[in-house]
Amino acid sequence: MEIKKDIFGTAPDGQQVYLYTLSNRHGVTVTITNYGAIVTSFITPDRHGEMGHVVAGFDKLEGYIPNNPHFGGIVGRFANRIAQGKFTLDGQEYTLAANDAPHHLHGGNTGFDRVVWQAEELPEHNALQLSYLSPDGEEGYPGNLTATVVYTLTDADELRIDYSATTDKATPVNLTNHSYFNLSAGKSDSIEGHIIQINASKYTPVDETFIPTCELAEVAGTMLDLREPQPIGKHLHKMTGGGYDNNYVLHHNTERLTKAAEVYEPVSGRVLEVYTTQPGIQFYTGNFLDGSLTGRNGNRYVKHYAFCLETQHFPDSPNQPQFPSAILRPGETYRESTIYKLSVKEA
Repeated sequence: MEIKKDIFGTAPDGQQVYLYTLSNRHGVTVTITNYGAIVTSFITPDRHGEMGHVVAGFDKLEGYIPNNPHFGGIVGRFANRIAQGKFTLDGQEYTLAANDAPHHLHGGNTGFDRVVWQAEELPEHNALQLSYLSPDGEEGYPGNLTATVVYTLTDADELRIDYSATTDKATPVNLTNHSYFNLSAGKSDSIEGHIIQINASKYTPVDETFIPTCELAEVAGTMLDLREPQPIGKHLHKMTGGGYDNNYVLHHNTERLTKAAEVYEPVSGRVLEVYTTQPGIQFYTGNFLDGSLTGRNGNRYVKHYAFCLETQHFPDSPNQPQFPSAILRPGETYRESTIYKLSVKEA
């Protein structure tokens, strides 16, 4: 399949930024910019064949600068929070930006979704490869880290994301995609009617500043139990913090892709399935969207306009040795994969 390339604008550091469009045989398209490795658009049909944008985004690069809600980007070097912006590794303490005071969030002041990546088109795979060299000391992290992300659009209407990274010094690595989904394609400004299921029996409880308390707690008997399909809005307004913002513990062999979640939007018929090799998934319901941003087609991004399903290692893993390790060492290769699969269900 041919990959379309267009000029998208100029980054704050003066680099040229491009927009790449992947299309498949069904007319599904995904657009990605090499600024932040951001998925700017994901267009899929509803049950009547009407095409629509299922991720929140902007038509112009300026909408992503700065990318404060992290729309569609690859966040890193460490996605989610690190407590107090500090961690100790091999006997040395490292201090990161406290950009979510007092904690570190999504890589710091200039995370991976706010830098220009090097792009390589892979038309034989209908894929785009993006690479970024994060230098030793960037945002306080140790080691020169080379991160690579490959976006592939399949004829099964799957957006596959393959992550890899290498380093010359031990460092935490936790990469994820931060796309915000609204399966109504903007016809509704609320996700409360979406039906969600997350295949997890445990989660990582957090304190009032969203830092894990070290335990793995059962979802049974709580509002976090999403093992059976239910409307997102069922408990949404009862949640502390104004909605869901929780890391679920996935039970699977992390060497292969397994199904983590499914979301169904009854009006459009669209279904989103999430498969991943990652040990966790963050379910976030756009609690901090406040209507101050207007995206394509004049859609105002209000609270609970969209949801995120961010596959990841657990928050604050560098400070919590009982969690799966997120430390990458020289000679090792970080590898994770996630698939976002779109389909439709008849009424």
